[in-house]
Amino acid sequence: MNKLTRRTMLAGATALTAAALAPAMMPMPARAAAPMAGKQAAGFYRYKVGDFEINVVTDGAATFPLPDQFVQNHPKAEAQKALAAAFQPTETVTVPFTPIVVNTGPKFVLIDTGYGPEMHAKTKGRVGQLPANLAAAGIDPKSIDTVIISHMHQDHVFGLRTADGGLAFPNAEILVPALDWAYWMSDAEMNKLPEGYTKSVYPGIRKTFTGLENKVTKYEWGKEIIPGFTTIATPGHTPGHTSFVVASGSAKIFVQSDVTNIPHLFLRNPTWQVMYDVDPLKAAETRKKFYDMASAEKALIQGFHFPFPSAGYVEKDGNNYRLIPITWNPVI
Repeated sequence: MNKLTRRTMLAGATALTAAALAPAMMPMPARAAAPMAGKQAAGFYRYKVGDFEINVVTDGAATFPLPDQFVQNHPKAEAQKALAAAFQPTETVTVPFTPIVVNTGPKFVLIDTGYGPEMHAKTKGRVGQLPANLAAAGIDPKSIDTVIISHMHQDHVFGLRTADGGLAFPNAEILVPALDWAYWMSDAEMNKLPEGYTKSVYPGIRKTFTGLENKVTKYEWGKEIIPGFTTIATPGHTPGHTSFVVASGSAKIFVQSDVTNIPHLFLRNPTWQVMYDVDPLKAAETRKKFYDMASAEKALIQGFHFPFPSAGYVEKDGNNYRLIPITWNPVI
């Protein structure tokens, strides 16, 4: 029996190297370089909650220069430090957009709709990917029975329309928070906001819903709006911003919508105020209440702006929190 020593290993390695080099010394036919793919595979992921099947379907992600006031109440340098600590670029920020489709058995329920075709064109396909990824996941938009809107920001409602202005989900009832409907349809509220909102945000939201009034049902907080879907009051991001408990049997998830924007900034630092919050102080108060509840219950959270597949658990870390993402599973 040969004894394995450092000398025999080195001798074996030398022999293997020589054998490997021998064919390389012979002329080889030229090969064309393989083209770069330049894009990801279809973005969807599935997991079970009781008897419900959760389809996480990305609408894409936007990357843009980090605004000076992305965190309204802290210097840009502090935001950059937090990004660096999370191994993220410090001069840009990437915000994902992630609707979900819940197959309850009897119904397909979509929570939020993404940015829609206009943003898809503006971003050269980086955002507005929901229709393509629904198709890849084998979900026909005509099969969506209910669309639940968590709040009436563009990245949650513009996807209700197709490029020609038609209905993206023609057979669906649309459920919207009553408080948000009142807010976004109010001229008085519109005139209180900065000029950028009144010139782009408000008109776009109203245009999206024009002609849909007979398909819209306004919902309240603390109610089961369809079987298995209960609303949670999480105001601040918008006046009517809503999260959900989606439950099947003894299993449940919290769908947090926009309780926080990108988690390595605003979940990690719950008092930080993102520039998109209508009422930043209320939003920070909401974050603490929501994450105290979710961490105490060890509940799985689905987050619209979490990194794909946008689900994980929240753990308290002193006065702050940290996100523990779910582990990818090859089976459902």
